[in-house]
Amino acid sequence: MSRVDETDRKLLNIIQTDFPLSPRPFQELALKLNISEEEVLRRIRALKESGIIRRIGGSFDSRKLGFFSTLCAAKVPPERLERFNEVINSHPGVTHNYQRNHDYNVWFTFIGESEEKVEETLREMAERAGIEEIVSLPARRTFKIKVKFEL
Repeated sequence: MSRVDETDRKLLNIIQTDFPLSPRPFQELALKLNISEEEVLRRIRALKESGIIRRIGGSFDSRKLGFFSTLCAAKVPPERLERFNEVINSHPGVTHNYQRNHDYNVWFTFIGESEEKVEETLREMAERAGIEEIVSLPARRTFKIKVKFEL
């Protein structure tokens, strides 16, 4: 997909902040846009394939749900990078990870049932990946900024 048309723009504006919470959300989007449900799904697939949409999903406050969340950093030698990424990406508590040009070259966020369980799991992950340690950096304060890109 090289061009985003007016219907795509409207669709993107709606799904950013007003995604329907219903058994048939794409049907509801279709009604709002006066197109078919199949057309909504086709457009979303094309927007995902082109990289305009990375993901569609809920965003939850893990603390309010009783979970512990932390930012993590690791010093991973280049020869262990692939294995390290396999280990951390296999865990459902890892929300995303990225490399940085720094001594601590891999960063990721991790959510678990308690601080103790997260620390235990991080030690196990480091051992499985063959690195010395994974540093946990829990937030002292949380700042949430709502972002909407008006298209």
